Amino acid sequence: MSSENTLEDLFPCAFPVKVMGAAVPEFQQRVQEIVRRHAPEVQEADFTTRSSRGGRYCALTVVVQARSREHMDALYRDLSACELVTMTL
Repeated sequence: MSSENTLEDLFPCAFPVKVMGAAVPEFQQRVQEIVRRHAPEVQEADFTTRSSRGGRYCALTVVVQARSREHMDALYRDLSACELVTMTL
C-alpha cells in the first residue's frame, strides 16, 4: 500500500499570499478587491501591510483558505494581471 500524497491531498488549507507593488493609494484597494473575488470570506482586517524602507513599495499579505490548485492559480493569474502589482509570492 502506497503512502504517497498527491498535491490535491493538501487542499483545503490556509495559504499565505504576498503581493507587492508601488506604494500608491489604489494598490491596497485593488489587491483586496481581487483577493475577495476569489476568497470572499477575507476581511480587510485579515490583510497586513508593510512598506519598503524607502517607502516606494508596499507588500500586502493575507492568508486565504485555498480550496484547490485551480483556485489558487486563478487568484495568482488575476493578481499578476493587475497593472499595479509588481510581484506575487
